[in-house]
Amino acid sequence: MNIVKLTEKVYYVGAVDWNLRDFHGYTTPRGVTYNSYLIVDEKVCLIDTVKAPFAQELLERISQIIDPGKIDYVITNHIEPDHSSALPAVMARAPQAKVLLTEHGRTGIIKHYQQNYDFQVVKEGDVLDLGRNKLRFIPVPMLHWPDSMISYLTEDQLLFSNDAFGQHISTTKRFDDENDLSELIYEAEKYYANILQPFGKLVIKAVDKLKELPVKIIAPSHGVVWRSHIPAIVAKYQDWGAGKTVGKVVIAYDSMWGSTERMARQLLDGVASAGATGKLYKMSVAERSEVVRDMLEAGGVLIGSPTLNNGMLPTMGALTTYLKGLRPTSKIGAAFGAYGWGGGAQKAMEEMLGSSGIAMQPGLALKWVPDADEMEKCFNFGYEFAQKVLDRI
Repeated sequence: MNIVKLTEKVYYVGAVDWNLRDFHGYTTPRGVTYNSYLIVDEKVCLIDTVKAPFAQELLERISQIIDPGKIDYVITNHIEPDHSSALPAVMARAPQAKVLLTEHGRTGIIKHYQQNYDFQVVKEGDVLDLGRNKLRFIPVPMLHWPDSMISYLTEDQLLFSNDAFGQHISTTKRFDDENDLSELIYEAEKYYANILQPFGKLVIKAVDKLKELPVKIIAPSHGVVWRSHIPAIVAKYQDWGAGKTVGKVVIAYDSMWGSTERMARQLLDGVASAGATGKLYKMSVAERSEVVRDMLEAGGVLIGSPTLNNGMLPTMGALTTYLKGLRPTSKIGAAFGAYGWGGGAQKAMEEMLGSSGIAMQPGLALKWVPDADEMEKCFNFGYEFAQKVLDRI
């Protein structure tokens, strides 16, 4: 097998899932990776495992370097099955190994796998002596589960960052400087927007903690390893965690007979005329997780739907429900759409968007098919909304 070294004694032993296209509702057109790392020092330490179907590949990669039976420690930074479900297979080969994790992690592993391994619960500041290197543990609860922690290898200045700084991208090249940086940042932004966005304040605290550590390599649980563009990805996390926005308006809509679509396109024209960047998505054909990625740095969000059964179309209901869970910050929003004999969609959208944390502005609703005057009204609405976005930057 191809042996990949991060440092002289740290190896990549994870797996690449080229075929996965859905990661619990998040589309992954480039596939995913399940990253696991092996430290061979006076003591042998495995950082996380992989998803269960790739357990044999993990063990084969370890076997190219050392007998898996010689593993002394398994660090479980996060118990979610994409990180931990190969743990039973690893422990079957290394039954004497200690499993180091947080208290929440211990409870979760027992519940997931009904096994009571030789657990060692670690806390903030605890250190594991491996010989030449020491491993320091930094719990980061709710980034993005209560059990989450990151681990820091002191001599190599290597940060095993768990889900932070990750991307869902399959590649045969394991390092950032071997890949297209723009693609990596795009996928890192999508990853953050769909997974870590609700925890922005905690992200800032975690990044502040990391400023105290000299870091030469960041090894996340998904995607490539950062070694050449660490300042760039850390700066992005600071901006995203702080809710920093740019002069961009995302218009997401669906349409029944075309009236709401005509409104959306006219709104977009007004946004562009004001000097803001506009993005337009029809949710019956757009990928929701891609739209959310575009919304991450957008200062404004316009959501449109005609009225169906006194409410919004199901595609828009799915989007607004998703946004409510992600709790985007530092954005203004408004709802728009056409209706027939009775409305209801606009109110429903405003309630959902407002509950997500978006600062709602008065919206725009039109009856039946917009005429020339109403189309001009849509243009002016888009223009004025974009001006508000630009004024907030």
